Amino acid sequence: MSRTPQQTTPQGLAVLEGVLERITFASEETGYTVARVDTGRGGDLLTVVGALLGAQPGESLRMEGRWGSHPQYGRQFTVDNYRVTLPATIQGIRRYLGSGLVKGIGPVFADRIVSHFGLDTLDIIEQDPKRLIEVPGLGPKRTKKIAEAWEEQKAIKEVMVFLQGVGVSTSIAVRIYKKYGDASISVVREEPYRLAADVWGIGFLTADRIAQSVGIPHDSPERVRAGLQYALSQSTDQGHCFLPEDQLIADGVKLLQVDTGLVIECLAQLAADEEGVVRERVPGPDGEDVTAVYLVPFHRAELSLAGRVRRLLRAEEDRMPAFRDVDWGRALRWLAGRTGVSLAPEQEQAVRLALTEKVAVLTGGPGCGKSFTVRSVVELARARGATVVLAAPTGRAAKRLAELTGAEASTVHRLLELKPGGDAAYDADRPLDADLVVVDEASMLDLLLANKLVKAVPPGAHLLLVGDVDQLPSVGAGEVLRDLLAEGGPVPRVRLTRIFRQAQQSGVVTNAHRINEGRPPLTQGLDDFFLFVAEETEDAGRLAVDVAARRIPAKFGLDPRRDVQVLAPMHRGPAGAGVLNGLLQQAITPARPDLPERRAGGRVFRVGDKVTQIRNNYEKGRNGVFNGTVGVVTSLSQEDQRLTVLTDEDEEVPYDFDELDELSHAYAVTIHRSQGSEYPAVVIPVTRSAWMMLQRNLLYTAVTRAKRLVVLVGSRQAIGQAVRAVSAGRRFTALDHRLALGPSGYETSRRTSGTGAKGAG
Repeated sequence: MSRTPQQTTPQGLAVLEGVLERITFASEETGYTVARVDTGRGGDLLTVVGALLGAQPGESLRMEGRWGSHPQYGRQFTVDNYRVTLPATIQGIRRYLGSGLVKGIGPVFADRIVSHFGLDTLDIIEQDPKRLIEVPGLGPKRTKKIAEAWEEQKAIKEVMVFLQGVGVSTSIAVRIYKKYGDASISVVREEPYRLAADVWGIGFLTADRIAQSVGIPHDSPERVRAGLQYALSQSTDQGHCFLPEDQLIADGVKLLQVDTGLVIECLAQLAADEEGVVRERVPGPDGEDVTAVYLVPFHRAELSLAGRVRRLLRAEEDRMPAFRDVDWGRALRWLAGRTGVSLAPEQEQAVRLALTEKVAVLTGGPGCGKSFTVRSVVELARARGATVVLAAPTGRAAKRLAELTGAEASTVHRLLELKPGGDAAYDADRPLDADLVVVDEASMLDLLLANKLVKAVPPGAHLLLVGDVDQLPSVGAGEVLRDLLAEGGPVPRVRLTRIFRQAQQSGVVTNAHRINEGRPPLTQGLDDFFLFVAEETEDAGRLAVDVAARRIPAKFGLDPRRDVQVLAPMHRGPAGAGVLNGLLQQAITPARPDLPERRAGGRVFRVGDKVTQIRNNYEKGRNGVFNGTVGVVTSLSQEDQRLTVLTDEDEEVPYDFDELDELSHAYAVTIHRSQGSEYPAVVIPVTRSAWMMLQRNLLYTAVTRAKRLVVLVGSRQAIGQAVRAVSAGRRFTALDHRLALGPSGYETSRRTSGTGAKGAG
């Protein structure tokens, strides 16, 4: 391949060809990349900047763009677009094969293959891969693996070239290929809106860009229906189970830029489709009835969950009948003798409720004795021979529950053995073997997961949900715990309010309650709660990193990776989780020549990195790996194109390099993502740039994640705003009304409640 550093295209753009040697900066959010390229002409490497996201070191690139000069860095090439080409020199071929781009070939084998075949290497792999067996150390098994990897790379590259014009990243092109195989290009051309439903990481906006590029009309009914479903899907990501019809129509018109009449017509078509949407009259947040529009799975789940909770409450069968007539005085004296502590009156009430009612909720803030109450319930139930099943939404919370009770606990996902597609091994037809099911951190239960859980509780069993209703609601759609506790609802509940004397000594507990009551936290004279003032957002970000990576470990002897967690109100911005992760990685797991690493998009993964899964993937691990699972990278192989994560559930999970966009660094996480977890120390940047996010339940949730130590970093004004601002508005959900009234109180536009519950009941 000739490498003249400058040619021109018919459009007047310059052309630069070379081997990508290293990436010095890449923004995950914008795709802007700064890289160094070897043009094969000797001398220094050239700097290229621009749209290079997805290119990997070792690849030969043909880049189109413009030459320019940077006042600090000198001459550079700005890339408008690029494509990957095959290298044509011995050095280029060796670098290409040795970079791990072809699975099964690392630097050692690349050297041997190129030494044996020279400039013919790539032709041999392409046309006669069986000859690779001539290379010392390459057996039939590895030869076959290399040939298969080469073919897959070729097919993916073909899809990528097609998708390049609409800005689709490498990882999404790989997913499209894995989903549709040889049919990828025809699906993209003929049914682009299928991508939004079928391929994780492609939303409506990307599918719409592709659709426009392949000529689908702007006012196509297919486009409008896909856009309305996207708007509803976006609303579930924001926590809503439905949208009022008027709001959905307005959102659709704004999103799609089409006539209101066309949106109304296409919404009616979706409502007539069995798998489209459901329209139903329900009470709105202000008490007035609204026409709610649901995506079908959320409507089914809401009907099903309400119905099953009521059925559990009414069940005549009782799997713990011993507690109907128990001598409570004697039982509680036995318990005090066993634990060495007597229960407070409201704790006693909670214990009796859990053991005599089929469904009960225990709520309360930190230091009020929820944990000890749960332990007491479990002790008494097991003393009477009951089968007790313990679960929590996250691995960390499940571990904490197991330590507290001395019994095995698992995540809700593992308990139900969720399978690919999200179906559970345990459900109404195959319920759990349990007399008592206890679920901690229940504020994290979203509508879909709560429905799956309640379906698996056998008739006559007792269900105890434990959580702090004042924390942030679940990341997924719904406000299940709040709806179960709604005034006038049928579910028995106890709220613990008394802060125990030992907890009163904790600044963390004291300040959590002050924040929850709308009072500013005390930040002086405490040995476990501090404020470092930084008025400017950039200063607060840098200071938060210094506190987490250096000051806390030095003063308190805590491990910055394992024991300290930075919790940010937002992902974006100079003090957001995204930027802080880069700075914290630099401080805690910096690049070293002997430390293997892999760049994916705007991120670099290294052995030792703290990471988190950012989607539910039912195909990974023993029973799936779920959104919010945290772990540490324990190994990374360029040759196998794979890294391994040891999760907080002590499971080793492999990730191929083309799956790395499912992982994010977790040195800093958003407060929403921290729910259900507990850390020895938390550092919370609270800055004015996060003004719109600053609310009381956000700061309260962050503070209650800490076991021993809280450090706030930022502005007193921003902290004051967070304390004063009560969360505006409820999520759109009708679960509380369904629990109180049942489905017969509603008018459904096209489907009886029985049909609507299909697949959920």
